Formats: sequence, C-alpha cells, structure tokens
Amino acid sequence: MLKIEENVMIKNLVTMRIGGPAKFVITVTDKEDIPEAYKFAKERNLPVWVLGGGANTFSKDEGFEGVIILDRIMGISQIETPAGEEEKEGVAYFKAYGGEQWDDLVTYVSERGFSGIEAMAGIPGTAGAAPVQNIGAYGQEVTQVIVSVEAYDTKLEKFVVVPASEMKMSYRKSIFNSGENVGRYFIYSTTVRVEKGQLNPPFYRSLQAYVDEHGETDFSPLNIARMVKEVRNSKLPDPEKIASAGSFFKNVYLTDEEADEAEARGIQVWRNAKEVGPDSPEKRTNLVNSGWLIEEAGLKGKVFHGMKVSDKAALILINESAESYADLAAAREEIAKIVFDKFGFKIEQEPDEIEA
Repeated sequence: MLKIEENVMIKNLVTMRIGGPAKFVITVTDKEDIPEAYKFAKERNLPVWVLGGGANTFSKDEGFEGVIILDRIMGISQIETPAGEEEKEGVAYFKAYGGEQWDDLVTYVSERGFSGIEAMAGIPGTAGAAPVQNIGAYGQEVTQVIVSVEAYDTKLEKFVVVPASEMKMSYRKSIFNSGENVGRYFIYSTTVRVEKGQLNPPFYRSLQAYVDEHGETDFSPLNIARMVKEVRNSKLPDPEKIASAGSFFKNVYLTDEEADEAEARGIQVWRNAKEVGPDSPEKRTNLVNSGWLIEEAGLKGKVFHGMKVSDKAALILINESAESYADLAAAREEIAKIVFDKFGFKIEQEPDEIEA
C-alpha cells in the first residue's frame, strides 16, 4: 500500500532547506509501487517529480502543485554478467537499488577490492540519482562505469532497461535531466562495471596533497575511499547538519584555443581534464574550476542574502539564514555576475529545481 502525504514542505526533503509545499508526497519501497504512484498522479492530472536524497535539489517558494515520489527501494548485490556484456577475469558487476545511498554502494564495492567508483566516495545522494546528474569526483565519473539502469518508462507504461549507450551522458547531464525525456523514467536500480585493482598516483590535486602530507602508500579501493571522504569532510559541509546542496556551480570547460587565451590572462586551467561527451558540439576538455574563480574574485567566506560562500571550499553555498528561493536566486545571480565581470566566464547552477 502506498504511503501518501499531503502538503509536505519541500524544504524538509532537501538538504538546501529551500522550497515550498508539495501537494502530495508518495514514498515507494517496492518496484511494484511505482506504477501505482504514477496512476495516482495521472488520475488527478498532476505532474510528477522523483526525489532521492534531496542532496542536489530545491524548489521555488510556491512549491510544487504535483506529486513528489520518494525512491526508497533498497538493496545492493554483486550480480552475474549482464546480457550483452563480455565476461572477463577481474571484472565484476554490482547492482544498487535506487533508494540506497551512493556512498554505501562505493563502500560495498571497495570492500571487495574492486576499483572504479572509490574516488566518488562520500558524494551525497542515492544510487538512483547518480546517473541522472552523471556524478563524478577526483577523476572518476559514473559515465565511466555505468552499464545500465532499470526504470519504469512512464511513456510506455512498463519496466525497461536503459543501457549506458542511450543515456547521452555529458558533464552533469544525461537524458534523465535534459532534453525531451526529462521525467520520462523512474530509475529503480543502477548497475555498474568495476575491476579488480587500484588507482595509482598522481591523483587529483587535493587527493594527491593528502597522500603526500600523510605519506600514504596503500592505494587499495577501500583506502582511497577513506582518504577521499577525509578530504571531502575537511572542505565540504555535512548536509545532515549544515544546509547546503553540495557543489553549487558547475565547472567551466574550454576548447584548447579558449584555454590558451585563459592561461594568457593568468587563469588556472586543468588541461585534458575529461571528455565532456559525444553530444557536445565541441570537445571541451580543459577545466577551469568554478571554485577557483569564486575564490579569486574575493568571495570566499562572504554572505549574500543569507547564503554563505564556504570559507573552506568556494564552490559550496551554505544556507546560513536564507528563508526563500528569492534569497538563493539573488545570491546566485550576484556571485555569477561578479565572476563574469572579473573573468568573463558564465558559471551555472548545478542543482536541480523542482518544477512542473
């Protein structure tokens, strides 16, 4: 039986603590609950928004005149080689249901000595939400390991498997959060491919600094995961204790020509940072860290309309006293304008906004 609640404040469901009332909130704990939840919304002609842990989401003050479905389907396991995948020695496949915390999947995989997601340890949010945003950190991204998701297709009104080849993943984007298929799929499980082995130096800058400072020599997946979480905890607020949506601004990606021009202006550029994706009109593989831009603009630790630029990591906005979406929007625009006026780069918001 579905758990249905009325007039639930979205700010109580998301880590940024911003958002008005949702008309209905339905919690699903089983695959078979999903069609019933959509049927409930359809009978009332209401839009639907799927929410995991709420770590990368907020809403406007007017809230959501629709149905929010909370994914609380649980379970993690190692599975047989999926159909269409080549069986190889040292390669393993793991499935996590959508309500599981992403970090719990990282721990489960790393404890078994498999590498591929350990640098993404500590990222808040659920396994079901991970492919939506194409999460990534410290040189690893979901797009590098994801095999497929199991989902409920609301257009076809049936359960389907969506392979990675159809997800059109690029920097913080996928078919699940951009384009014509936004809202079409309810992801209830995610399958990843990992390998026996370990990462080796040199690592992403802040992780390498930790390794050097502590004289670390154990680069097993589980120890990498531990180190990454220590680095993250030293810079990033715990969303359970401090209102924040994690990294608030997307990094800026440049072509080689744009990177040359930026470096000539004294801007720090990471060359060949990553491939942005096959759907990108240009291969923009050089990264300018938005946190660096914000810090160099002198904004670290400053408060805008109740939103504080973290004094530990400038990419993070902390909700110190903002009570409304208007406060957050004003802070976002003011910070972006200061960065643009100083460097000429437009920085964009990363978290999603719940809307019909």
